Amino acid sequence: MIQGIIFDLDGTLVESSLDFRMIRQQIGCPDDIDLLDYVADLDCQHKQQQANDIILQHENDDAESAKSLPGMHELLNFLQRKQLPTAIVTRNSQLASDTKLSQNSIPITTVLTRECYPPKPAPDALNAIAQQWQIPNKHIMYVGDYLYDIQAANNANMIACFINHGTETSYQHTADLIVSSLDDLLVVLKRYMNKTA
Repeated sequence: MIQGIIFDLDGTLVESSLDFRMIRQQIGCPDDIDLLDYVADLDCQHKQQQANDIILQHENDDAESAKSLPGMHELLNFLQRKQLPTAIVTRNSQLASDTKLSQNSIPITTVLTRECYPPKPAPDALNAIAQQWQIPNKHIMYVGDYLYDIQAANNANMIACFINHGTETSYQHTADLIVSSLDDLLVVLKRYMNKTA
């Protein structure tokens, strides 16, 4: 039984045009190492600050132009009408997240960024929201568009919903539910709510 839904932000609720290849080149991060892990492991505080500044600049530039993805408002309005609690867990920064939320009128007040808890695929942020809501993890769905989102949901023992935007991936089978868009997710949730009503 779904009693709450948590969303990823970039590529899930809003567009993102972040060029991770360019970011990696600018801070010297190898392709096989997670970007945030690489920065956290830098042994020089000055280098770490420089790398963080580069990432933040890219994120803030991206936030200025980010538009909501098709079907976002319809889905969130439906969840509000059904009085289902919603939240956002993102690897993005607080500043960039706030910009994206305000520019796109996203009515979600619980937003946890990488400044709040260890970033996904760590389950800490998801667990914190479940505790705040006082809802068992198994009754919460986490919706995202990348491997880390599925892994975070699995690590938190939540329902993993993957949005593939019409392109199949090699890892999507590890999700509990696969949809191609927010519109598709709305159809699935409406059908589910009707069955459980």
